[in-house]
Amino acid sequence: MLRLALMIAALVTVSACETAKGVGRDVEKAGRGIQRAF
Repeated sequence: MLRLALMIAALVTVSACETAKGVGRDVEKAGRGIQRAF
């Protein structure tokens, strides 16, 4: 039971990191687009 809980926690942590990276890339692209507009 403890192993299952640890595995689930690890998966959630890894997926959260990937989500944060994706959001960071999107914000960076939006910033570049705004800079090009000016």
